[in-house]
Amino acid sequence: MNDAGSGPGLRLAREKMAAAEVDPLAIDVFAHFYRQLERGETGMIPEETIDPLDMPSIDDVEVAPETGAAALRGTAVIKLNGGLGTSMGMERAKSLLCVRRGLSFLDIIARQVLHLRQEHDAPLPLIFMNSFRTSADTLAALARYADLAVEGLPLEFLQNKEPKLNEKDLTPVTWTKDPSLEWCPPGHGDIYTAMTATGLIDQLLAAGYSQVFISNSDNLGAVPDPKLAGWFAESGSPFAIEAVRRTPSHRKGGHFAIRRSDGRIVLRETAQTLETDMAALGDLSRHKFMSTNNIWINLVALRDALASRDGILGLPLIRNLKTVDPGDPTSPKVIQIESAMGAAIEIFAGARTIEVGHDRYVPVKSTNDLLVLRSDVYDIGADFVLDQAAAVVPFVDLDGTYKLVAEFDKRFKSGAPSLRAAESFVVDGDWTFGENVTVVGSVKLSGEHGRVESGTVLTD
Repeated sequence: MNDAGSGPGLRLAREKMAAAEVDPLAIDVFAHFYRQLERGETGMIPEETIDPLDMPSIDDVEVAPETGAAALRGTAVIKLNGGLGTSMGMERAKSLLCVRRGLSFLDIIARQVLHLRQEHDAPLPLIFMNSFRTSADTLAALARYADLAVEGLPLEFLQNKEPKLNEKDLTPVTWTKDPSLEWCPPGHGDIYTAMTATGLIDQLLAAGYSQVFISNSDNLGAVPDPKLAGWFAESGSPFAIEAVRRTPSHRKGGHFAIRRSDGRIVLRETAQTLETDMAALGDLSRHKFMSTNNIWINLVALRDALASRDGILGLPLIRNLKTVDPGDPTSPKVIQIESAMGAAIEIFAGARTIEVGHDRYVPVKSTNDLLVLRSDVYDIGADFVLDQAAAVVPFVDLDGTYKLVAEFDKRFKSGAPSLRAAESFVVDGDWTFGENVTVVGSVKLSGEHGRVESGTVLTD
């Protein structure tokens, strides 16, 4: 591809990616975004260019059981599984974290799919998009499920990587202390490039699948549900995202909107929001819905869209300013070029959103979320689907002492407390917990350190 007009940074980045055997299509996609960055584009979506979006609820949709089962038989499942959980101190795939009774995220995902296959007589292939850091551990953990792989289809494909760029001159950064930190993932928008480069789209179509359901591996609520599969298949839409209503804890997160210029649905992330528009971003009465990252895609529509764009879907740029070493705020500032998988919604005419319950959005981004998941807030039944057993999902805010999984586990050696009757649970200071601790109502623990003995009932 012609790089005329670009500075030396793009040439150096291309050479570095080629030397690392990054797929040529991924290099071209990176170059596409690089030129935007070079032109000074930021990917920002000003508030004045969008309007709020409303949408129907899946609860108000009727789908015949046989329609849902038939749609499920034409669905393949892809889980985004490239994350290491570094923010929680992990060096392996986050999906290897234990959730309940010795079962990891991967165990529960595999068992959810195996149960659905049996219940609906559906092949329902399960495929993981891994990174070079998560591939080996993931495949080793899944080896116990001998019947998980579907003949003729891979169990995994790999996401790409790209160089971090010096903020000042957009050249690839060098970091001799740890050269692996010179690289970053391109964001989960890379899935379309990776699916194309590996030939996965054509493989799925040749095997008779018409749609894919894509979600994050750390969201156990993202089950390939037959009602949603049937709704999407009947809609005739090329692309759909499940949405949930935003809550006060989501004020700083992204949301859906309508672009005034062409009426297309857009997904605005926090990194695409101007500082002057942050109040509007946090206005839950204006922008009511956020993405679950549970996405349904018609495979023919995806193949055709990519073919018409020479494999470059043209997702909106996300310019992320970081430090080359995420654990060292004094290390050089770098720009990471990213894109969001859900942002593809604006590419497809006729794309849709559908409101779902918060039971389909149970992400684990911190040890606060992990404590809720390990508690009795959710039951896990024979179908391995999370069932909310508590009246409300409590707000949990643990002291920074608990941020890393290893430190968190030390303090909850006897298991998570019961949170089924809790509204909020805030812990300030270094506390350890015995077994069978119960939290009722709104509870706050304060103090430099302490211990909650076994059998204690903590109340307001």
